[in-house]
Amino acid sequence: MASCYTHVVLGLGATGLSVVRYLTKQGITPLVMDSREHPPGRDQLTNEFPEVLLITGGFDCRYLVQASQIVISPGIPMDTPEIRAALDMGIDIVGDVELFARAIADKAPCVIGITGSNGKSTVTTLVGLMAAKSGINYALGGNIGVPVLDLLDKDYELYVLELSSFQLETTKSLNCISATCLNISEDHMDRYSDLDAYRQAKLKLYQQSKLAIVNRDDLLTLPNEPMNQTSFGLSQPDGDEWGIDHGVLVHGTTEYVAVEEIALVGSHNQANLLVAMALADSVGIKKAAMIEVATQFTGLAHRCELVAKRHGVSFVNDSKATNVGATVAALNGLSAHQGDIILIAGGEGKGADFAQLSEAFQDVSQLITLGKDGDKIAAIFEGAIKVKSMAEAVTQAAALAKEGDIVLLSPACASLDMYSNFMARGDDFKAQVAALDAEAVNA
Repeated sequence: MASCYTHVVLGLGATGLSVVRYLTKQGITPLVMDSREHPPGRDQLTNEFPEVLLITGGFDCRYLVQASQIVISPGIPMDTPEIRAALDMGIDIVGDVELFARAIADKAPCVIGITGSNGKSTVTTLVGLMAAKSGINYALGGNIGVPVLDLLDKDYELYVLELSSFQLETTKSLNCISATCLNISEDHMDRYSDLDAYRQAKLKLYQQSKLAIVNRDDLLTLPNEPMNQTSFGLSQPDGDEWGIDHGVLVHGTTEYVAVEEIALVGSHNQANLLVAMALADSVGIKKAAMIEVATQFTGLAHRCELVAKRHGVSFVNDSKATNVGATVAALNGLSAHQGDIILIAGGEGKGADFAQLSEAFQDVSQLITLGKDGDKIAAIFEGAIKVKSMAEAVTQAAALAKEGDIVLLSPACASLDMYSNFMARGDDFKAQVAALDAEAVNA
């Protein structure tokens, strides 16, 4: 081995590139290693940082044990043998979010942290829009959009961060003004030993926040120890909590906006809006800004997105529902719908227990399944229709649907068995709906 490196970056991609960019600005030339032979970002690394060595196809322990710091990608489990060996030697192993936290440690608290199994991107976007309407110089990042270290290039008043359980595993110094864990349901069971291990990774965020905003409708979101906290939920609030009272979103006794005036669809999005308002309120965002966003924001692509109406049938793309909890939330959110719901589900289940779908399936008139674990979902719904492609699924659903019904793509699974990502899956759904006939009308 020709030389040793004080800093090793494990995992390339967008996050790894942002770490290399950050370290080189500190005068550090790191070594980059990736278990993949051809990792994404390889050409960009070569072009931007020709002096940085990249080793692919695995992790070389000879370099790891000599490093003073290892910066690990969220996609690499901490129980990887090479990582365990480095941990046992006392080497500092962090993620990009922890580096970000240390970089802003001298600033007054200026971070809002958002985690949870489902709804993170919607809530993060809502808070960002509210900040913008209130004239705050803010940045969005983390698990959504820009890697956090790239946000350090400019000086912002407020950072609104979406944080995954993977990112939180290696984060301990994030000094948040407020933080929330939106909900907890089974996800990434192929990485965690059980649901509680996954939950504890999420709850680490509360330990790094001055205020916890918990979901009183989901007791798993409560912190392990008592702390400064408030709650949101779909019920009438007690005291200074956030909730719904006689069809109006309220903070304590202060009214904000009527449910019927909200642009988002579904009761789960009412909850998303409540927690977004609570987070926004914690940093002094104006009430008028919150109301304006609530009445105008119609949602993100692939998240209960109404994409077309055809012969009175609504086609809804919820491809972002990559776990059971997300599909349950979507179905519960549409439970007040008067027509039938025809559900398209299936994909890569990530070790999830699909039995949890049984109760939510009471609102489903017909189930159509596809993908690697489609048969497992079909097994819990009598009369489920099994298909091999999205085109076949949409054609079958359209033939069954009548005026007033909803055809919902909400897979309860990851997409990687059939698609490059959930966006590609959602785009295929939209393309197949548009192809049904010339009468498909954009909603």
